[in-house]
This record gives sequence, C-alpha cells and structure tokens, in this order.
Amino acid sequence: MTPGRLDRREFTLHGTPHFTMTTPLPAGLKWLLRILGGLIIAGALAGIAFTLFSFWVARAKIFGPGPQLKDQQLMTFLAGFAGRLVGGVLLLLLGFWLLRRSSNAQRAVEPKGSAKTLSATRLAKVASRSGTRWHSCNVLKVGAEARQLWQFDARNGGFVLNREQTSFEGEPLPAHIINKDWRALWQRKLNVAWLAPENVFLRVVQLPRSDMAETLSMVELQMEKLSPMPVAQVVWSIQVLEHAEATLQTVIVLIVARNVVEEFLGQLEGQGYLADRLELPLLDQLQATAITGDGAWIYPDDSGSRGTGLAAWWYGGVLQNLDLVTLPVAKPAESLKEQLLQMAWAGEMEGWLTSSPQWHLVADAPTAAQWGPPLREGLDQPIEVIAPLSIPELASLTAKRAANAEPRSSLLPAEFSTRYQQQFVDRLWMRALVGIAGFYMVAVIIYGMVVAVETYRARGVEGEIAKLAPQYTNALQFKARYQVLADRQDLKYAALDCWNVVARHLPDSLTLEGMNFSDGKKLTLNGTAPADRVSQITDFYDAMRKATSPVKDGNQELMFDPAKGDPLKYSSVLAGNTYKWDFSLELKRVEIQ
Repeated sequence: MTPGRLDRREFTLHGTPHFTMTTPLPAGLKWLLRILGGLIIAGALAGIAFTLFSFWVARAKIFGPGPQLKDQQLMTFLAGFAGRLVGGVLLLLLGFWLLRRSSNAQRAVEPKGSAKTLSATRLAKVASRSGTRWHSCNVLKVGAEARQLWQFDARNGGFVLNREQTSFEGEPLPAHIINKDWRALWQRKLNVAWLAPENVFLRVVQLPRSDMAETLSMVELQMEKLSPMPVAQVVWSIQVLEHAEATLQTVIVLIVARNVVEEFLGQLEGQGYLADRLELPLLDQLQATAITGDGAWIYPDDSGSRGTGLAAWWYGGVLQNLDLVTLPVAKPAESLKEQLLQMAWAGEMEGWLTSSPQWHLVADAPTAAQWGPPLREGLDQPIEVIAPLSIPELASLTAKRAANAEPRSSLLPAEFSTRYQQQFVDRLWMRALVGIAGFYMVAVIIYGMVVAVETYRARGVEGEIAKLAPQYTNALQFKARYQVLADRQDLKYAALDCWNVVARHLPDSLTLEGMNFSDGKKLTLNGTAPADRVSQITDFYDAMRKATSPVKDGNQELMFDPAKGDPLKYSSVLAGNTYKWDFSLELKRVEIQ
C-alpha cells in the first residue's frame, strides 16, 4: 500500500464492508512539513518580538513629551506596525497548522452500514487515550418532556457534581456548558449522552481473561451469533466485569441498530450537543448493586414511558444473563411472569440456573409501587425492594466509567467522532481568524482615531501659525532694522576705537606703515622694526589680541576675536637691519537675537 492521504482502502470482514482507512503522509513529507512549520513559527515569533520591541523603542516619539513624529510619519509608522503584527500572527497560525498537518495519525473512517466502529485488530494498534486527564464531564439524559444535564468537575481521581440543569421542550441547552472552545485544548471536556434502554440489546458472554484488544477480537468473532440483526446494520460495544474465576471474565455486549444511533445523534446535534460517548446508565446501576446471593435483580427504568426494565441473573457470583423486560398496561402480572419464566428456562437449558432464584427489585418508592404488585402476583414469591442510586449519583458513575473507558469501545460511530473533531478544529480556526480580523479592525479603528486626533491638532496648530504669521513677519523686520541700526552705531566708532588701541599699545621703536579697517570688523596692520627690537613686534601682537573694551556693566571684554584674523608674520629686509611685519584682527561683535 502506497502511503498517502487520499489513498483510501476498504477492508472487509466476513464478506461485508468493515471500515475505511485513510493512510498517513509519507515520512519525508511529514518531516518537511515539521521543519517548515518550525521555521515559520520561529520566524513569526522573532518578527512579532522585533515589532513589539520597535514599538517600545518608538513609544517616546509617539506619546512622550519630547519631539514627536509628524502626522505623515505617525500614520506610516502605525500602519507598518499593524501590518507587521498581523502578518506575524498569520504566519504563526500557518506554522501551527503545518505542524498539526504533519502529525495526523492514521485514522479509520467507518462508512455507513459497516459492521462496527473499528476492527479489533486495528484497535490493538491505535494509541490509547484512556490516560487523558479530563477537566470536566457533561452527562445528558433526554426524556419525553425534559432534558437533564449534569456537569461534573474532575477532582481527586473522581467527578464532583458542579451544576445540574433541566431544560424543557423548546428551551435550548446551555451553550457555555456543552460547547467546546479553545480552552478545551488543555481543559479536556467529555460529553456523554444516555441511550434509552429499550433501544439496546444486551448479551452476556464468558470469555478467557485478556486485554481489551483481544477481548474485542473474540467478541467480534461471535457477533453474528450474538447480534439479533445483521452485523452490518448495528454498532456495538462491550463492558467487562470481574469473574469468580481468575482465568475468565464476564463481558456485557451492547448492540444498537445503527439507524437508531444515527437518529439519536441527529436529535442531539439539533440541540447543539455533540456527544463524545453514548452510554447505558443501567450498567452503572448494575455494577453499583451489592450481590448477596443467587437470583434475579430487576432494574426498572423510570425515564421511559413504556415501562421497560433490565433483568440481571447472578449465579455463583457471576453475571449469567441480561435481558430487558417490559411492564405492559394490560395483564402486567401474567406478562412479567411469562417473560421471567422464559429467561429461567433458558438458564436451565444453558446450565447456569441451578436453584430457585431469589427476586430483587431495585427501584425507588414510586417505581416500586408500580412494579412490585405485578411481580408478587405473577411470581407468587416475596420480592426484596432495594433502593437504587439517585440519578445524579448514577450520572457521576457514568462520567467516571466513560472517562476511564477504552476510547474505541464506544457506541458512537467513528465517522461521527471524526466529524465532531473536525468541526471543533474548524471552529477554532474560524474563531482565530475572526479574532485576528477583529483585532485588525480594532487596530484600524484606533489608527483612524489617532490620525483624526492628530489631524485635528495639526489643523489647530496651522490655524495658530496663520494667526501669528503677520506678527512673526513684522518681528523679523523689526529685528533686521534694529540690527542695521546697531551695526551702524557700532561701526561709527569702531575705526576710532581701533586707532586708539593701536596708539596705546604700539611701542616707540616700531614704525606703523599701514592701517586698514575693512568690512566693519577686520583690522590689518603692517610696519617695520629695527633688528634689535624684534621681540617688541611679538609683544605688540599679543597686546593687540588681548586688548579689551568696556561694556555696559563695567566689566572688560576682549575687543578682538582670538580665533579669527591672520597670524603675525615678519621678515628681515635691508641686509638684516630692519624687519617688516604684518597681521590682522577681527572685532568681536554679537549679533542681535
């Protein structure tokens, strides 16, 4: 068989279609998907982290008191941030989808009309999920007039009743209790529904003690003999009980017509309840009853309107037979007597009925009042009445048994289980996409609001600027005029001040040949000096650079800017008897602010 997801092969058992199997992906393709999914997840996480870090770094420019981004820059930044964040989340979901796709195990899908949910040989190879840690369990009882729902929380290895609710005709079941959302990925929820006992055929067989897979295989080989209908038209399950002998086990086989199960599941789906398991509550009442001797225990079903009950025959500490009895309206005593005597004759023929049975009625007071008189009249023997478990206690036992049961030993057909699981996954994906779309829409709305606020603020600032523009222009004009007047005032005495400083600091031995004051700030001096007075040239240059002028507050301020001007240069002429020198200085002036 060539592996491949679309390669579907049909298996047969005893000449009838048994189940259809979907083969897994090739190993190479699985690893390719895993590696690609891991890389996409790592890249998406890195991208999201970098996007959040960049937003954290830029928060001061967006919300801080300092210089902020302009409107266009802010819109570009926020659009880029939202786009990168949404893209990172979408890539993250894609990576998880690839990992999930690569880990799809081989599944068995049962076509309509198959003999059973899954072959027992295949069950031995399917990974068991009986060790699943359940968080809660819902048990639903569908009655003629009302539906009762119990929610149990898993605590200390058992189930504790958390909530009980009754819904009448036309009232929906509480969606927040029965529906599974994303929290069910780690808080597993189990939905159980009770089947009506009149729709279930029960058979008891004694088999060698073995594991569940071998037990299922042995029961499967006997299904044509045990089932009252063609095997292809039923679904079945088993319940294993302890046997008095260590090498044997008692197996209760539950057989239900497939069309009955499908109709019941369709009814539940119409009420929004997707069942994970279908159970028979009478089995829990049966196991909870203390067996004190040989005899028959009758368990009336108070939920049905047909007066149906279960007769359990115990001999030698072993459950020998299970069968349904009905309490008709007409001649109930004669009908009950005939049904029970037929079971007793069958037990005598099979050899397990070795003595006269003791009769027990497991029923509450109203039900005992209905069943007790016909039984005593028909059997003409004493009837011991035993109080049954309350319905919430029975639901708790059902929840515990369903949670610990073999996953594939259920009356729920595999195609329904597969479809429910696929609907759950699809619902999670759709909710995730809706959440991302909602997040994106909220981000867009916030972005639009921010843009609107910033645009409003920008228009306000532009309006203020428009109001202040004439005043600002006039201020600039006044400043320029004042600067011109101040320069004119300063330059009026600048040349005289320079001449005064030169006259005060020029040594007698130096000869000033030229003095030029240009551009209103540059003073250029040149002259000659005897060869033996060269040092006075340097002293004169330093004195001019350090010359000061008085200011308004009485302090002294340098007259010339020490960082500007041309440095001192001198050279000898006339056979070295005379030196010629020159340098330039610039006035230190302050512009009007």
